[in-house]
Amino acid sequence: MPFWSRRGKSASTAGVPRADKEAIETHLRQFVDSRLFVEAYVEPSTNVTSTTVVLIAHDGEWTRRAVASREVAFDVAKRLEVPVYDVNQTGYPARMREWTARQRREGSG
Repeated sequence: MPFWSRRGKSASTAGVPRADKEAIETHLRQFVDSRLFVEAYVEPSTNVTSTTVVLIAHDGEWTRRAVASREVAFDVAKRLEVPVYDVNQTGYPARMREWTARQRREGSG
């Protein structure tokens, strides 16, 4: 079952085409399936952004996608079978910052 269909429509997904929602789910699944030791970090919504889920691999490579709510983000992580953390409680792992810095130095980020 797609992660957006369990909770009904919300303000952040009401106008999003189904194909876009499926693309998000496909992207997250492919990230998990193609990397080692992936963990999920849930970022709260702000005045500017929706709630997001950040997937971070063992080497610090990461990807971020918006989801409908905090509950949906935790549900997505559960369905992807990865550990999940609230970024407000844990912060980001150092490996994420190191990977991003490396990408910038190498000119590919």
